[in-house]
Amino acid sequence: MVESVRRGVPMRAVAREHRVSLSTVQRWVSRTSEVRLDRASWEDRLSGCRPAANRVSAELEELVLRLRRTLKETSDLGEYGAQAIHRDLEGLLEPAVPSVRTIGRILERRGALDALRRRRWPAPPRGWYLPPVAQCTAELDSFDIVTGLVIRGGTDVEVLTAISLHGGLPAAWPRGESTAKTAVEALVEHWASVGRPAYAQFDNDTRFRGTHKHPDSIGRVARVCLSLDVVPVFAPPRETGFQAAVENFNGRWQSKVWARFEHPSLPALQAQSTRYIEALRRRSAARRDAAPPRPPLPVGWMPDLQRPLKGRMVFLCRTNDHGEAHVLGRSYPVAPTWVHRLVRAELDLATGRIDFHALRRRDPSQQPLLHTAPFRVPSKPFVE
Repeated sequence: MVESVRRGVPMRAVAREHRVSLSTVQRWVSRTSEVRLDRASWEDRLSGCRPAANRVSAELEELVLRLRRTLKETSDLGEYGAQAIHRDLEGLLEPAVPSVRTIGRILERRGALDALRRRRWPAPPRGWYLPPVAQCTAELDSFDIVTGLVIRGGTDVEVLTAISLHGGLPAAWPRGESTAKTAVEALVEHWASVGRPAYAQFDNDTRFRGTHKHPDSIGRVARVCLSLDVVPVFAPPRETGFQAAVENFNGRWQSKVWARFEHPSLPALQAQSTRYIEALRRRSAARRDAAPPRPPLPVGWMPDLQRPLKGRMVFLCRTNDHGEAHVLGRSYPVAPTWVHRLVRAELDLATGRIDFHALRRRDPSQQPLLHTAPFRVPSKPFVE
């Protein structure tokens, strides 16, 4: 084929004569250009990209590995990494010395690195810090308040948000101002329509937690939860993960409702939020059906903030330098060996006792009891 082309026969005619494609004729002509046919290479070549022009040779790679072994055994400094090998190569291969990064890639490619890669631990299950929730036998509703929103014209907006951990049941109440009273009204309205969870989780906002001025003070929201046999859970401040579900929902609500439209008034914002929540509930109906059951409110229940306290409360917190946990304005010794670690403080109001359990994200199934302390249940009437 090449000889015919060199005699002046067109490539297409040569391809038709030898029953090959035009590209085949072009390839062999280009490979043998300006070369005598008896000296041309007719061997097949591997497909794929050609080796890079600056690729390190196999001999240099072997030299790097030999130097590493030598330095590891004989170096007075005990250094045999990429920088140490680079220093030794400067006296051998000047000026063609590969860079430190290139030597590091050679060591990595040849499996000659001693350092272990960071181990990625699997994420704990949802609600891992509450065993019934982690085992999907109890539901948990997370609540939060979005602040700092302003409608054009100067109307301040605060949004109380909620979402269930397993069922993904969302709720949002945009208001001019969220208080403990409006939060209680929203909770009771929400649970009256969809049922009660086993746990209700909040952050340390005073509207949820109550005042921080007096020790052993239990606020309005917690008292209503206790009267409905719902265990209030208070997440620790500045700790990631515990409020992740509701914080993620906060971001979605702001993206899909607040930032998507221009709201002329608070009622218009509330109407748009209601449509979004209804659509979101329709989409998560299957997930909600598979979630733990939510019992209805007791028949004839009425909120009574003065009734004697009973039930359980849960406080998630981190111990200090001395292994002490701060709960309801008081410090309790937990364990001198459990310093700056997470604990779950379970307050039993019926027995007046606080149990402190160790929490570890790496091993969420192991939550041993660290300490038990007495607790004086407040007997003073609740001040409105």
